[in-house]
Amino acid sequence: MDIKAACVIGWPVEHSRSPLIHNFWLRQLGLKAEYRREAVPPERFAEFATHLADHGYVGANVTVPHKEAALALSKPDALAQAVGAANTLWLDDGLLRATNTDVEGFVASLDAGVPAWAKDVESAVVLGAGGAARAIVFGLIERGVRHIHVVNRSLDRATAMHLRFGDRVMPSRWDHRNDLLAGAGLLVNTTTLGMAGQPRLEIDLAPLAAAAVVADIVYAPLVTPLLAAAGARGLRTVDGLGMLLHQAAGAFARFFGVRPQVSQGLRTLVEADLIRQSPQAR
Repeated sequence: MDIKAACVIGWPVEHSRSPLIHNFWLRQLGLKAEYRREAVPPERFAEFATHLADHGYVGANVTVPHKEAALALSKPDALAQAVGAANTLWLDDGLLRATNTDVEGFVASLDAGVPAWAKDVESAVVLGAGGAARAIVFGLIERGVRHIHVVNRSLDRATAMHLRFGDRVMPSRWDHRNDLLAGAGLLVNTTTLGMAGQPRLEIDLAPLAAAAVVADIVYAPLVTPLLAAAGARGLRTVDGLGMLLHQAAGAFARFFGVRPQVSQGLRTLVEADLIRQSPQAR
């Protein structure tokens, strides 16, 4: 019997935790399937993605730098079209479909970390204007956040978010990030600042209200300097691992036909891997 297989496609891709996550669920559910990594350079991506079945796959996660190419090569759903990028491809009777599970991944992570967060958040500040930021802004709009300030070093990219999503999204210059926090119920870092090997994010959290939520999509380290500073002020925090796990669940359901649970056992497994691979652990 042929074994179903899915993969993560990226360039580079060695750092991806997707195989660890998906293979955990496959073992847990007793499914005869596999999940692998595929390092595919940009010049080979179109051939690989449009011939997934020939390469032995029923679907694939897509990571940097292929998300926009994945959108163009597939039949994207309305969510992927709205975000402007796809991170999940799967075959449906031979048709290559696409979605963006970063949206559900981020919102589900917030729901799990801070239940009922949305009722307290009318205004949010999102740092960064890349693909992850687009997915997060779309998710916040869907959950009813009325004012979303997108702060980016390049104002043009932040302005493009306003043009894509409308008047609820307000572009702001990077220098204004501290000024916007006084009225915000949610602060989200979508940049690489604070990631292992990257500069720390310089921001003053003092203007944030005591009930505000601070989220960081960086998951290596798990507790970024931003989250550590927020925790020291008694603010509620959500780390980036939750988004990684919840977005994977949506992809798994499309590949293998069953939606897995994001359990504490899985989180513990990935946390241990992050610690083992961290520079401090070497």
